[in-house]
This record gives sequence, structure tokens and C-alpha cells, in this order.
Amino acid sequence: MNQAITLEAIIGFLLETPMFEDLDSNELSRIVQILQLQKVKPGQWVFREGEPGEAWYVLFEGEVEVVKGGARGERRIAELPPRSCFGEIAILDHAPRSASVRASKQSTVLVFPRMAFANLLKQQDLAAYKLVHQMALVLARRQRETMGRLSGLLRDRPLSEGDGIKGLVRASPISE
Repeated sequence: MNQAITLEAIIGFLLETPMFEDLDSNELSRIVQILQLQKVKPGQWVFREGEPGEAWYVLFEGEVEVVKGGARGERRIAELPPRSCFGEIAILDHAPRSASVRASKQSTVLVFPRMAFANLLKQQDLAAYKLVHQMALVLARRQRETMGRLSGLLRDRPLSEGDGIKGLVRASPISE
């Protein structure tokens, strides 16, 4: 962790990261030009729920946790290992962050600034479009996992008329 991270190490890492697997060497070199490295100490926030989404991230080393706030305090939603992508939702929809992310161990993240990434999209850069496609696949997988967990919860506990989730399910039909 204390050693300098070389460009070769970053490129090798990205070549082995599923989000970047469809990029050729020229496309990868354009993406590498916009990324920044950020070191994060244990307990330090990468970003907080409600903040504007100014970047998306890939965990290079360490571990981060996704945290959601609420009336009963914060709840850990997920723990992410290296090669995990996070923060992409706010990049795609320009809405505030839907959750917080903080380091649970000393970590290094690759930061992809929103404006630099948007510029690649404006230039109709194929690499940026390939990454947006990969983001969509990641989000679809997460949606399916969430629906699976929700279905399991609904099977385990019958809903009563006063349950808030019943109205949510009625108000948000799911189609594939």
C-alpha cells in the first residue's frame, strides 16, 4: 500500500476488471487518461448519501462499505472488494447519491470524474459507450439481486393492509 502505483499496474488491473474487459488497448488508454487515484483511510467517506455525483469509482485495493441512512440510523448494505465499481448511478442520472460509501480498510480507488467522462461521451468515444453498457449490466444484475431478496422477504412474511411495502409494490409494477 505504501508503494507508488505505476501506470502499468493500473492498466493490468483494469484489464482484469470485468467493467473494462470489452475495451481494446487504444480505448483503455483514453480511459486511463481521465482517471485519478484517491487514497482513503479506514472510516473515511468516499462520498455521502445526498451529495451530488461528481465521479464514479473502481476499488483498486482495500475494502469499502455501502451505507444507507435512515430514521433508525445507518445500515450497511454491502461490502465491496477490489475491482468493484460504485457511484455510477449518480453519473448516469445526475441525481444525488442514493447511499454513502466509506472505507472499511485502507483503500485506493480509481476516480472517474463525471465531467471528463461526459466529455468522452460527447465526443462519441466508443470506450465511454462500452463502459456505460457495462454499467447498465451491473445495475441490471443488482436490480435482479434486490428483487430476489425482496421476493424472499415477501414470501417469509405475509403483508397486512398497513404495510408500506405493499403500496410500493402496487405503485411500481415490475416488468422484464
